[in-house]
Amino acid sequence: MKKVPIFFCLVLCVMTSIAGTDLVLPAIPQLIRVFHTTPDVSQWILSAYVGGNACGLLLFGRLSDYFSRKKLLCSALFIFSLASFGCAYAPSISVLVAIRFVQGMASAAAPVFIPGFIRELFDERRTVRAIGLLGSLQALVPAAAPLVGVILLALFDWSISFKLLAILTVAAAGMVMLQKLPERHHRDRSSGDFIGLLRNPIYLRYALTHALTVGGMITFVFGAPTVITLTMHGNLNDFIIMQVTNIAGYIVAANLSPGLAERYGADKVIMVGTCLALSSAIALTGYGMLNGTGTNVLAALFAPMGIAIGLRGPTGFYRGIVISGDNNARGAALIAFFTFTMVTLGSLVSAEFITHGLMALAAFVMAMHLLSLLLFVMLPRQ
Repeated sequence: MKKVPIFFCLVLCVMTSIAGTDLVLPAIPQLIRVFHTTPDVSQWILSAYVGGNACGLLLFGRLSDYFSRKKLLCSALFIFSLASFGCAYAPSISVLVAIRFVQGMASAAAPVFIPGFIRELFDERRTVRAIGLLGSLQALVPAAAPLVGVILLALFDWSISFKLLAILTVAAAGMVMLQKLPERHHRDRSSGDFIGLLRNPIYLRYALTHALTVGGMITFVFGAPTVITLTMHGNLNDFIIMQVTNIAGYIVAANLSPGLAERYGADKVIMVGTCLALSSAIALTGYGMLNGTGTNVLAALFAPMGIAIGLRGPTGFYRGIVISGDNNARGAALIAFFTFTMVTLGSLVSAEFITHGLMALAAFVMAMHLLSLLLFVMLPRQ
């Protein structure tokens, strides 16, 4: 079995799933005009996607006990492609939001199955490094996809992003079909369930804090285009600069995280990352209170949050997978479910005051990071 080609095939599947938000993100302000809607309603396009993803995570986590993971992944990718075309030709904002929910559900297959595939491809040490590399490559999508989205908007209309997603997903599905992925026999499949994971406080310590920290950062990213363009007198280029700076820090930290965890211990690395994310949110809130409008300052204050997620992300996620044992498909699904639930709630709640500016958005994100820190300290370690 050629492991490297399989790994990068799996990476492509994850990247197309992530692109479902970041490639579309630059078009959100334009959709306000196209569908004659308001900024808060336009945010539902993002919320519907992550909400659908959260539901899909639970669905695919359950289906993995009964059907081939490879077939489920391919089927989900094809559904994602069809939904993308449906979004491109949506006649109204309500139809677009509904189809985005379906698209989000289909996108959930990749984060459910791929961590299990990677764990079965490599030994423990290489698995942590592979997850770190996966995170680094995933991070290129939030950095590059908005830039691609801006270029596409300059050449075509808002629907081109969805059409491109449809084409990329079909290509990914074709590649998966050609690969020989590791499969478990029915007798080897997990006898665990979601309830067992929810009753495990050690698993919840890693799962919930990962979800709150990552969810807080993504909530800020989702609200940033509106804050920058409507209240800070900036443009989408400023948003892209912010994202590139943030992602660069994430990539460096994600590749350092496995080595640091081996040397200093996973919990110390996760704690440092959690505190750094909270510090970044506090600084952003303070800058908002001062009515700051410098987008370069915004990028500088947000960059530590990307470093924080890079430090704690791969290590914390892997700890949750290890603790879930042979129930790793559900373990991965539940971590991702918590994360997307936090993003959904965060984007929905922050949409109510998104036009109030940076301070309101950053303060909400600060509260999410603070709760993450409290849970990591209070929940049992073993």
